[in-house]
Amino acid sequence: MGRSMEYLAMKTDQVPRPSSAEELLSSDLQELRIAAKKLANDAIKLGGVGFGTGFIKWMASFAAIYLLILDRTNWKTNMLTSLLVPYIFFSLPHGIFGMLRGEVGKWIAFVAVVLKLFFPRHFPDWLEMPGSLILLLTVAPGFFAVTLRGNWIGIMICLVIGCYLLQEHIRATGGFRNSFTQSHGISNTMGIILLLVYPVWALVLHFL
Repeated sequence: MGRSMEYLAMKTDQVPRPSSAEELLSSDLQELRIAAKKLANDAIKLGGVGFGTGFIKWMASFAAIYLLILDRTNWKTNMLTSLLVPYIFFSLPHGIFGMLRGEVGKWIAFVAVVLKLFFPRHFPDWLEMPGSLILLLTVAPGFFAVTLRGNWIGIMICLVIGCYLLQEHIRATGGFRNSFTQSHGISNTMGIILLLVYPVWALVLHFL
């Protein structure tokens, strides 16, 4: 009988103590974070399918350019659409940004300045915003063109601009439902929503 009790006591002593609830929760959160990071990395690899950051960045840049052209042509609005210029500056893909910041962009900016100075009557109004964008790309200091563009601060600037334009567009159209039903409402609203997709996705990846 004594041996049996001793044997039971020894087996009981070998049982590990259960972890506390805080430790279990911390472990679960850590595993979720690792799984989310793996999911994000896998999504980046699927950029050709449409989930990569590069693809979303292209979409956001083209949406901003589309809205800028639309504003200069037939989308007459009182919104501060000039904010699309810094948005394009911070979201433009590196390949196009590097080309426009180089000799190609300098020649385009030179021609635009010459036309504006010596032939103002032949310089159309709808070229003012694109001309300002080219000038901004070519003359921006390295702090903005390199440091902020590759930093989360530049992404936050894009997010703030997208949120502002979306709420102003909804207010101008008289509500979220009207923004999808009025003339050119769907294309304008979808374009502005695309402006939000890139910074939100990039911030999620940055803080994971």
